[in-house]
Amino acid sequence: MHHPFHIDLRNLSAEGKDISGSEQPSFFDLSPEDTVQPLSPLTYQLHLEKDAEDIIITGRLEALFRLECGCCLEPFEFRLVMENYLAEIPVETNGMINLTDTIREDTLVALPSYPRCEDGNVRPRQCPAEGKFEPAPETVAVETENAGRGVWDALNKLN
Repeated sequence: MHHPFHIDLRNLSAEGKDISGSEQPSFFDLSPEDTVQPLSPLTYQLHLEKDAEDIIITGRLEALFRLECGCCLEPFEFRLVMENYLAEIPVETNGMINLTDTIREDTLVALPSYPRCEDGNVRPRQCPAEGKFEPAPETVAVETENAGRGVWDALNKLN
């Protein structure tokens, strides 16, 4: 069975180990209903080294995703390229370590939190909803300098 991110620390040399390849889109284990969907395999070129306390992973990760615009709700493509990927994982045993969850999570976390069509780097476009919505009203009242302690005074009365 194919497990490129299962590393036997007992066989990791002092120079470390280079691994490269690709993982199918199913690697990301996302629900079909999720607004983020991988469209290509994850490709990786990684170097693994062990120091006294950690496994240090450096290298490159790349995958193509379909994201949903937070403004117009239309899908767009986003190519995630992590040229200088770096992760440090504490070593708890000297046996096998599974880096799958770390690679998966770090890749997904690197995607835009609030994706917009303008983020699309495969087929750039302007969001069709741009300018159709009014800006959100200011929700916090601006206090003047001589307004006293304001809301902080109310909190002090609770003590």
